[in-house]
Amino acid sequence: MTEGVSIRPVSERVALVELRRPPHNYFDAELIAAIADAYQELDQGGSCRAIVLCSEGKNFCAGANFAGPNPADGPLYEHAVRLFAAGLPVVAAVQGAAIGGGLGVALSADFRVASPESRFSANFARLGIHPGFGVTVTLPMAVGHQRALELLYTGVRLGGEGARAIGLCDRLVASEQLCEAAVALAEEIAVSSPLAVRAIRRTMRGDMPSLIQAATAREAAEQTKLFATEDFREGIAAATERRPPRFSGR
Repeated sequence: MTEGVSIRPVSERVALVELRRPPHNYFDAELIAAIADAYQELDQGGSCRAIVLCSEGKNFCAGANFAGPNPADGPLYEHAVRLFAAGLPVVAAVQGAAIGGGLGVALSADFRVASPESRFSANFARLGIHPGFGVTVTLPMAVGHQRALELLYTGVRLGGEGARAIGLCDRLVASEQLCEAAVALAEEIAVSSPLAVRAIRRTMRGDMPSLIQAATAREAAEQTKLFATEDFREGIAAATERRPPRFSGR
């Protein structure tokens, strides 16, 4: 594992995969690859039946690291597809913020457990950028097409209760019980026949890996175009300065 991801068994059948880039757990291609490697290691180990994806620090994942080159211009989305192709069910424990690409990471899991203090936002348009990480596929699957359009167009931020009301998270618990509740759900899954769970998951997910592969190819192309615009630079500046953006359409 890299410095950014650790694996910790919590029982014979459930393991934690923890992001360890606190406080915000911004990701790059290396971090997403490490998550996918962890999933693969647990899948091939034989005893693990369910995974809890969690994070160290204030936020679950505040999105991509925009400090350097365009994160979509590289192997990032190839590794993202690997998350969706993994064989084991995943429960995400979402503390703090799951924002932008971080929301995409949370949506790669089968289930999301949150607290009232959790925050969810598909804030891409507020940054002047196209959605990524397969969110154009996974968000409509979670909340429906029309609600997904609203979230993507406005970038509105939802707390845990609002996310639970629209199906963006599956269970809502007190913040101090978040990891415990996610592990409990994973243990519920792990009690079932692993062969049956895998078969059901393959059926229910269908061709999701190929859908994500096609979606991320489109998303990356659009992101690359918008990454060079004045609007994107303004969106990042506004977010850094914590002020409303003043977009020019250029």
